[in-house]
Amino acid sequence: MRVSKSKYAGLRQGFVSSYVREAWRRMSRRAALTRLRLTRHTMRVPERLIVAPTDLRSVDPFFVEELLNGRILLAGRVLETQGASPFSLELPSRAFAARLHNFRWLRHLRAEKSDQASAMARSILTDWIAVHGRRLHGLAWSPDIAAQRLIALLSHSPVLLHGTDSSFYRRFMRVLVLHVRFLRRMASSARDGTTRFRVRIALAMSSVAMPNGALAVKRAGQALDREIDRQILADGGHISRNPRVSLELLLDLLPLRQTYVNLGHDVPIRLIPGIDRMYPALRFFRHQDGDLALFNGATSTLANELMSVLRYDETAGQAFKALPHTKYHRLAAGQAAVIIDAGAPASADLSRTAHAGCLSFEMSSGKTRFIINSGSPEFAGDRYIQAARATAAHSAVTLNDTSSSQFSKSKHLGPIMVGGVKKVIVERAETEDGRDYVRAAHDGYLSAFGYVHERELSLNAKGTILAGRDRFFVPEGRKKPPKGEGIASARFHVHPSISLLQTETDSALLIAPDGETWVFSSPGNEVLVAEDIFFADPSGMRSSDQLEIVFRITEKPEIRWFLSYRP
Repeated sequence: MRVSKSKYAGLRQGFVSSYVREAWRRMSRRAALTRLRLTRHTMRVPERLIVAPTDLRSVDPFFVEELLNGRILLAGRVLETQGASPFSLELPSRAFAARLHNFRWLRHLRAEKSDQASAMARSILTDWIAVHGRRLHGLAWSPDIAAQRLIALLSHSPVLLHGTDSSFYRRFMRVLVLHVRFLRRMASSARDGTTRFRVRIALAMSSVAMPNGALAVKRAGQALDREIDRQILADGGHISRNPRVSLELLLDLLPLRQTYVNLGHDVPIRLIPGIDRMYPALRFFRHQDGDLALFNGATSTLANELMSVLRYDETAGQAFKALPHTKYHRLAAGQAAVIIDAGAPASADLSRTAHAGCLSFEMSSGKTRFIINSGSPEFAGDRYIQAARATAAHSAVTLNDTSSSQFSKSKHLGPIMVGGVKKVIVERAETEDGRDYVRAAHDGYLSAFGYVHERELSLNAKGTILAGRDRFFVPEGRKKPPKGEGIASARFHVHPSISLLQTETDSALLIAPDGETWVFSSPGNEVLVAEDIFFADPSGMRSSDQLEIVFRITEKPEIRWFLSYRP
């Protein structure tokens, strides 16, 4: 792969600035932890909690049954405790450890309101305090997990405190105060995006759920307001560009809003408008089958959790045609909906979980998703998470088997994006015959290969024909790349529920479980059916299929393809 000097300079500059930011964050965290350790003996512990906020997340009674039998089921793995503390055992995976440490599993115990379940929960928390209560480092005390844990302990305090004595109650309150002080110290240096947002939510929730003066409640609310203003864009999307993040945030923001109201506190000024702004964006990403689109780190969505959030939606209406600030477009007609990614990450920090899926799209019709992105695995190891970020895992086009954005392999920086798409130009219009179309181009392959990728998608007025065009061109003033370079692969990932039947070399049938059928065709091109992996299935990764068109752009710089409904 040839890389220009200008690209090396750009990569180097971005790498250095990211390195400096990460070094500052680590120094700030070490300094804050030192101050906290020196002053923790001065903590003033209140006698009681005021309220337990609601948890809208789904409950699994089977989890409790297994827990009482000495088995913990988290992140697709099982830990046999045999009566021992889980924190004295080797945990099955990092994802399992994260979910064990965040204590969100306490919500399942609502399904088993018994003395035995409460005693088991107290026992696990007591073990956690003994092992991790003083260390304040490692995975257990990463700001994101600590924030989730504080929210969970507040929300499910009735389970933990049911039938307990004053000694445990005081230790429990002391743990809450330690979490509050820790998160206050970590808030300014927490990673941008969901981590920092969740820290502010946890602090705001603790300010009203625990005894605090009016000034403390006001300050926590103002800090949350600033985060809402900064992270929820004007169109309601989140700055991470991950559709699922809005759902995760709403699952915490809605109970927080209700807690403010129930206790008679002034609701933070930006909280209600922020929530109202998020709902239309959430509907924008919703497919006809009710699930959310799989862009930029999104994984499967539990239908009952989505519905538990949507029932509070007071902004109901038609989904927007575009999210101009979050940089997505939507084509919708008849029973068909097409969602298109037309943007790049807002910053290096926010690119940590972003995918190289610029100009990828998803298409659904009726109650079925037909064309998708592979999504992000919820429980898999880092190798699969990073593989899911590649352009090849999206319904997009790769050039020379290269992603449109590159990822850092630095252990210090983490997997941020260090090069690739910087500029995306989008044109949206409607033709005289009623077709709605989006034409967009990105520069992700310009520095490395000298080409710009342009994709045009149009949906007819009946929603029965989606027409696509992919082309590569050399911008004016740029030197033409050498001959022989430029092998492009247009991939179309098919949802696992769809049956594929190849009828001709240039076409294939996509048949839904209910019989709805669409024809994929690309006249003059060979359409290949290949094996695929769907990362975002609720049960874990599973096999699927994809359609692929391979073309040499020096000979054929443009291809056209169609998805047509067959009655």
